[in-house]
Amino acid sequence: MRILVTGGAGFIGRPTVARLMADGHDVAVVDLVRPDAPLSGAHLVVGDVRDEETLVPVITGADVVVHLAAKVGLGVDVDDIVDYVSSNDLGTATLLRAAHGAGVGRVVFASSMVVYGEGAYDCPDHGRVAPGPRRLSDLEAGVFDPRCPRCDAVLVPTVVTEDAPLDPRNVYAATKVHGEHLLRAWARETSGGAFALRFHNVYGPGMPRDTPYAGVASLFRSELAAGRAPRVFEDGAQRRDFVHVDDVARAVVAAATAEPGPGLVVPLNVGSGAVTTVGGLAQALADTLGGPAPVVTGEFRIGDVRHVTASSDRAAQVLGWTTQIGLRAGLRTC
Repeated sequence: MRILVTGGAGFIGRPTVARLMADGHDVAVVDLVRPDAPLSGAHLVVGDVRDEETLVPVITGADVVVHLAAKVGLGVDVDDIVDYVSSNDLGTATLLRAAHGAGVGRVVFASSMVVYGEGAYDCPDHGRVAPGPRRLSDLEAGVFDPRCPRCDAVLVPTVVTEDAPLDPRNVYAATKVHGEHLLRAWARETSGGAFALRFHNVYGPGMPRDTPYAGVASLFRSELAAGRAPRVFEDGAQRRDFVHVDDVARAVVAAATAEPGPGLVVPLNVGSGAVTTVGGLAQALADTLGGPAPVVTGEFRIGDVRHVTASSDRAAQVLGWTTQIGLRAGLRTC
């Protein structure tokens, strides 16, 4: 197949392109950045996905588009909002219009776990409930888990599935939700089909470092590389799902070669299926790198998500995909 990968020179893009090429596909890449090393023989176009003059020649003749290009991170303040919306929402809209014009009817979209906001929670008395915002008084008292909005009991976290309500908590998350909505509008109007892959905490070789937008694995890795102890906020018991970038690339390739069905957008969690605490990750990295033990600070940011971990059962059923790299083995590749 001929496959166009936007953002193919990035953290997730590079191993994805390498796998597609190894499987014998004809791969073109559009990326704003020219990589230092060649992309496994793929045809590279340096350009912006918001520019249809860049997109149209390279998308023509493609069978599938894998749309990984995006401005990532959370957004520091409201001044970031225009850049995020332009890069992500306008970029996705421009791509979908170009795909329609070129007769491309299949898209794989890089979504994110951040579309959920908080993860899933159960109340001992009321079952599955949506938590409200955490209270400042609770956080100051060291009660970090959210409470039931009906009875005020402390909630118990569980895994989130693709049918959970979407609750974006920052600008980046809002653009990913809107990207999924744009996909649905495109699919209905064109009878195209798409997978929206909701990546969880991706880590591995090439992950961005020393940036406020980086994931917690990257931040801890940078601290340890500098000989400093990782600083863990709250009590370190925040639950996350860390998935290796090579496993994520395998999921993208599986989606690119699968058929979502005409007019359908299929959301799929892409996570390891293993629950890891933030404190546990910091300790595992310190053990792997021989660095100082993490320090649990008790500090908090009132807007942070407490727990979000995934069930990736649907991806296993639909794509036949499961992870192959455990956390300890994966950390040794960073």
